[in-house]
Amino acid sequence: MGRSDGNEETITAALVVIGEEILSGRTPDANIAYIAAHLGKIGIALREVRIVPDLEREIVTAVNALRGAYTYVFTTGGIGPTHDDITTDAIAKAFGVRVDIDPRAVDAMRKGYEDAELTPTRLRMARIPEGAELIDNPISKAPGFMLGNVIVMAGIPRIMQVMLDSVSPRLRTGRKMLSRSVRVDVPEGDAAPGLSELQAAHPSVQIGSYPFFEKGRLGTYVVLRCVDAEALAAAHAALWRLIENEGFNAEDSEG
Repeated sequence: MGRSDGNEETITAALVVIGEEILSGRTPDANIAYIAAHLGKIGIALREVRIVPDLEREIVTAVNALRGAYTYVFTTGGIGPTHDDITTDAIAKAFGVRVDIDPRAVDAMRKGYEDAELTPTRLRMARIPEGAELIDNPISKAPGFMLGNVIVMAGIPRIMQVMLDSVSPRLRTGRKMLSRSVRVDVPEGDAAPGLSELQAAHPSVQIGSYPFFEKGRLGTYVVLRCVDAEALAAAHAALWRLIENEGFNAEDSEG
């Protein structure tokens, strides 16, 4: 999937989550974890997430700050038919281009609507900034779009997911993130000192510890993440030496 421009290249991304409903707590975000995992699998590192309200200036500021700092910027939310769906206009303003009803978007929407159903309200979803490429939406037919390095998707999770699948083959990809997970049956506080030393000895590997409580006992998942298989294997072996030296009970895990 996508195109890799060499094993050493790191392709980065930021995500802008748009919507008052997320900031107010009325709607829990269901997209961040999905996008992060999907991008990691195809070789794009998600480095930053911002959540902004449905305010044009906030969206413009966030997109303009991020699109120069990362290979790609993804946005979710604010491209529906209602008055507060202003993402399309904000992206156009960020790039300094016009926005208008796009015949290609109308044609796409005709696959899901009769002509009489393409009311002015629904046609708001066919408004696309000048110069943008459409992103297919096989569920509700109203497309997303990609302008420059900014990918604009719906906020509804199942629609966002098919848009992400649609756009992914167009994207440059780099080294894929690899991971190993070990379940250690001790509280995180007992594992922490050794993990600090392990991280210092393996700086290219991201080492995270995640406590859990199961059957009345505390434990810790240690997750190692790296794009380099050899470095990951070395850190994994060092983690097991630490576990054995400390006498901890542990096992490799998919969790």
